[in-house]
Amino acid sequence: MRIAVTTPTGTVGRHVVNGLVRAGARPLLLMRDPARLAPALAGLVEPVAVDQGDEAAVVAATAGVDTLFWVDPPTRTDDPVAAYARFGAHAARAVTANGIRRVVFLSSVGAERRSGAGEIDGLARTEQLLDDTGADVVHLRCGFFFSNLLMELDSIRSGAIRVVLPVDHPMPWVAPRDIAEVAVGRLLNPGWAGRVVQAVHGPADLSWEQAAAVVADVTGRPVRAERIADERMRDTLAGAGLGPGLVEAVMGMSTGLRDGFRPEQSRTAATTTPTTLAAWCQDELRPLL
Repeated sequence: MRIAVTTPTGTVGRHVVNGLVRAGARPLLLMRDPARLAPALAGLVEPVAVDQGDEAAVVAATAGVDTLFWVDPPTRTDDPVAAYARFGAHAARAVTANGIRRVVFLSSVGAERRSGAGEIDGLARTEQLLDDTGADVVHLRCGFFFSNLLMELDSIRSGAIRVVLPVDHPMPWVAPRDIAEVAVGRLLNPGWAGRVVQAVHGPADLSWEQAAAVVADVTGRPVRAERIADERMRDTLAGAGLGPGLVEAVMGMSTGLRDGFRPEQSRTAATTTPTTLAAWCQDELRPLL
């Protein structure tokens, strides 16, 4: 089995690579800059320079691949939905051209809406494009990454994390390394077929109020979640340099999932992962504050 991994130095991808290496696989790594490869992985993986925005390069690099871990790479364009759809089209073309039998796609809770969820709409389009290839595909519908808190370091230091969701609104929160563990299991397991949707919900649904309390307890810093008006958040994002389209795409990931939305898949043993927010904060967040 030849396994290709995209975004192998990313938030989830780096854990996927390490998990595959520990399992004895020698993954092919599609990366913009192979020089970023961790020295410890030298000789254990096959890095190849590929821009996922270059369809021909993606097709050429995945020749002979049996199984593909696909992540739409992050983009700062003013139309990220269109960008993700374009990346998804490149993945679908590679799958079709090279007869790739299996794909594990990093999607998101909210992709089931298909539209109205901001950037997540681009992931929904990628799901559809991969489904249309006829390959066996697993869509990992992941909850809110714990690692998103790393973008809130200044807010945590100031004592208030500002959000547009109701602060008592529960949602799935998950550790990236747990997502990777599920992905590696799917990549190495030959016992599934067809189109599969697997939610990755983390250990428990948490509201922002509860999450802030965990952060405060672990870090020793008093911090609270504060709901602000949508327009105020738009102004904040625009002030950080985001264009109008990107502002709306970011906003939609919250506003599209707050009014009566429930994930398509419920919490079960198959969708629940073990790492708690407190454990993640102890290991990843506290050393940075």
